[in-house]
Amino acid sequence: MTKVRIFVTYKPSVFDPQGDTITKTIHTLGYDEVKDVQVGKFFDVTIDANGDQVAATVKEIAEKLLVNFNMETYTYQVLEDQQ
Repeated sequence: MTKVRIFVTYKPSVFDPQGDTITKTIHTLGYDEVKDVQVGKFFDVTIDANGDQVAATVKEIAEKLLVNFNMETYTYQVLEDQQ
């Protein structure tokens, strides 16, 4: 069993309205050193597989369900690998 965290974020070329609003709000609080905030989401998924099968499963889930490839991209991180 392998637990992964899949991160979904906007592509750099896509305007992030929530991130922009949060950045402006942070500036009104006086934190002018903050230059940018990007908003995303993550999914913790436990997969009954290891190694290459995990990568293939994550890719399929991301492409079929989690990511709108017109606007978003994804990465993932293995959190636990129990063999």
